[in-house]
Amino acid sequence: MACDLPYSIQLHSARLFPPATDHFPHLAALGYTNVEPTDAFYDDPSALRETLDESDLTALSGHFPLHLLEGAPDAACRIADILGMRLIVCPFLPVESRPAVTDDWRRFGDRLATIARLLRSRGFDFAWHNHDYEFRPLRDGSMPIQHIAADPAVHLQVDVAWVALAGIDPQPWLEGYAGRIAAVHVKDIAPRGSRVEEDGWADVGSGIMPWPKLWKAAVAAGASLLVAEHDNPSDFDRFARRSIEAMRAFAEMTKPESSLAAR
Repeated sequence: MACDLPYSIQLHSARLFPPATDHFPHLAALGYTNVEPTDAFYDDPSALRETLDESDLTALSGHFPLHLLEGAPDAACRIADILGMRLIVCPFLPVESRPAVTDDWRRFGDRLATIARLLRSRGFDFAWHNHDYEFRPLRDGSMPIQHIAADPAVHLQVDVAWVALAGIDPQPWLEGYAGRIAAVHVKDIAPRGSRVEEDGWADVGSGIMPWPKLWKAAVAAGASLLVAEHDNPSDFDRFARRSIEAMRAFAEMTKPESSLAAR
């Protein structure tokens, strides 16, 4: 199963090296077959689709802001349809909009469930993308993520590095939400005190995250997309190249023993 997954990369990682679309031929040459856009790329979705097609790239998932999904879901679905997406991801809740108490997080989870059901009726899967704040305990001991994902209609795009930065082991969460993990962000954390110029992030496979076992757990949990991401690379091409090399190694490790023996 692992070898069937497309090699994917988040275009947010290329935002400091514009235009990101200029990187498409190189990404394809490296072996990526899929990219994950954000709303910064949706001004002309038809033009983006044409550029993707020219490099034989797909965009099977994309990040969409909450205000668009709630306020203009028809527009979001139109963008996703043009780009050939099957997964719509809501990636962030601004600090000023984050609930402070459990009941408000429950209500927020209800809002996401409403979005999820609407999108499913239009043929799309829906997932919430986490940062660290969803894994920080509330006063009653629960975590926001538990209320966000209370309704089975809401799937998850787990950013395991952000989970780790909250002081939580991500593997039990991948296992606990098996069947509802739509995608995983493959991100790495540099050793403490290093890569300061890159905000402490690292190229995939060069940091402290135990990615070989996490990759296996993500695949076992049903993730259909494993998407490389770096929030602040100083060199996007370096990040893209090193990360796909690492992901190829992880995928090789997770091949069934029978297929390895047959080689």
